[in-house]
Amino acid sequence: MSSSKLPRRLLLLPLLALFALLGGCNAVVMSPSGDIAVQQRDLIVISTVLMLIIIIPVIILTLVFAWRYRASNTNAHYDPEWHHSTVVELVVWSAPLLIIIALGAITWVTTHRLDPYRPLDRIAEGHELPTNVKPLTVEVVALDWKWLFIYPEQGVATVNELVAPVNRPIQFKITSSTMMNSFFIPALAGQVYAMPGMETKLHAVINKAGVYEGFSANYSGAGFSDMRFKFYGMTNTDFDNWIQQTRDGGGELTRPVYLKLEQPSEKDPVRRYAKVDATLYDAIVNRCVESNRMCLKDMMAIDEKGGLGTSGTYNLATNASTRVRLGLADTSARNYVGAVCTPANPTGAAVLDNRVPL
Repeated sequence: MSSSKLPRRLLLLPLLALFALLGGCNAVVMSPSGDIAVQQRDLIVISTVLMLIIIIPVIILTLVFAWRYRASNTNAHYDPEWHHSTVVELVVWSAPLLIIIALGAITWVTTHRLDPYRPLDRIAEGHELPTNVKPLTVEVVALDWKWLFIYPEQGVATVNELVAPVNRPIQFKITSSTMMNSFFIPALAGQVYAMPGMETKLHAVINKAGVYEGFSANYSGAGFSDMRFKFYGMTNTDFDNWIQQTRDGGGELTRPVYLKLEQPSEKDPVRRYAKVDATLYDAIVNRCVESNRMCLKDMMAIDEKGGLGTSGTYNLATNASTRVRLGLADTSARNYVGAVCTPANPTGAAVLDNRVPL
């Protein structure tokens, strides 16, 4: 082996290492297990192919022209007076225009068909949604830094563990406790943002039993990297058994328990709750889990009616205790309206503590 060939072969080692690493990758986005994710995958493939119709010829022609009209090629025809060709103009403008029209039509159709708020009309290609199938409702709460899943119809809840039966539509109702996150299970469907004080939705279905990765795709602080959970696709029988096991495990997710759970923590283990406060998720969305907070929906109802004025204000509350619980004790506390007088509640007695008279 000559010394001149050795360095060239050594240059191939990083390339081989790269292929070895890529060989261990699981491109789940391109091989999903849920019908919505499959349709999204198909959209990616179709869009890429349409764009390559332009990109590949441009790359090839660039190389051809560079070689054919290189300075050393004295046989290349040179016409300094050339300035126009109708054929070239038609090709250059018509092909991209047709592709843009095709992409626009595909985007228009799929934007409506794959709208995450739109209920499913099929469970897989060629399989319409049975009329007697009721979607499974799961209420999702992004916490710092963990995921809370509430099954309102089954009356149970879990932390960092999501389970659903295969071939049954799932309706996710998604919110956040403090900051914006992103709920993402690549094998199931595209990501949907979770925002405090708001509820977003996602309709999806898993078609294959298995264990899939779920995580937050939006940076949300120190524990973001470990904000992951397992999503289990099960048969209906296995799902029913899992629900029963969760109920038999004991534990209740009440408002006080949730307030402790809401505190920032990292790498939380899986937890299960046999019972859940039926009003908890609504209180989380409306940011009134604590007893000294007025719900956002009540505030909006008051504003819709023109407000009650200072005469309807009963007291102020301070968020000092909330800041201590969330690890923000070093920041200044703020006062806010804790309750108002209404015909049904003339004293604003819903506020139980932290009262600061006006």
